[in-house]
Amino acid sequence: MADYVIRATAARGEIRAFAATTRDLTEKARKNHNTSPVATAALGRLLTAGVMMGCEMKGAEDLLTLKIQGDGPIQGLTVTADSRGNVKGYAFNPMVMLPPNDKGKLDVGGALGVGVLSVIKDIGLKEPYTGQTILVSGEIAEDITYYYATSEQTPSSVALGVLMNRDNTVRQAGGFIIQLMPGAGEDVIGRLEEKLKEITSVTTLLDEGNTPEMVLENILGEFGLEINDRIPAAFTCSCTKKRVEKALISVGKKELQEMIDDGKTIEVNCHFCNKNYAFTVDELKDLFNKAR
Repeated sequence: MADYVIRATAARGEIRAFAATTRDLTEKARKNHNTSPVATAALGRLLTAGVMMGCEMKGAEDLLTLKIQGDGPIQGLTVTADSRGNVKGYAFNPMVMLPPNDKGKLDVGGALGVGVLSVIKDIGLKEPYTGQTILVSGEIAEDITYYYATSEQTPSSVALGVLMNRDNTVRQAGGFIIQLMPGAGEDVIGRLEEKLKEITSVTTLLDEGNTPEMVLENILGEFGLEINDRIPAAFTCSCTKKRVEKALISVGKKELQEMIDDGKTIEVNCHFCNKNYAFTVDELKDLFNKAR
């Protein structure tokens, strides 16, 4: 099943929902960054959250950035998504190894430790909107739920999961976000809470062959679920050599001259996709001539 996100409503608009399958994009991130199993799980969860939250935005040029900084051995994660299903991201320490947690699961919370979640939305205003909350568990889904409750005053249920194969490739990845809209009735709230208690693991549902639509139907079917949109999702990086050239020009003549004086080809790495761009001394000289 190719990766995609669905947007839906239920209970006559009192409930808004997103669900996604993200196995391919999580596997691509794992390959690009050579992540350990626990780093794959952490990054895959945040990529899944990012691609769904990105689809909340309206404008074609809108950008969402999720950043987690913690005192655990992975140190942090950064994910960027747009409104069209494109997402990219990286772990600060992709090779971190940890034993399983007390439930026998990959210890994402232990990898992140105590820290902060930042949500940055660039929606074309003069300044981007930034919301920041503490990590309540480091397991990411609970942290996104807490962010919605405290920063956006939107009661939400967030589920995120990554299931690994024995060879450490990604078997399943996905999640959902279900939110109560202003004015949701007490009856709807109570019934939804009971339905959510029945859900044990989103990756188990996906591994059993359920699509994102079926996952939401399982939870929201009795509320009159309406699927509004289906958006293809992919790990996509917008870096190009031209963009890297502009970045090098922006560092100024002094730094470029130092690179030229070293007399060696340099490599510039893209954090998001881990691609390297090489620049020879002659290319650096051309950039020097374009710099101010």
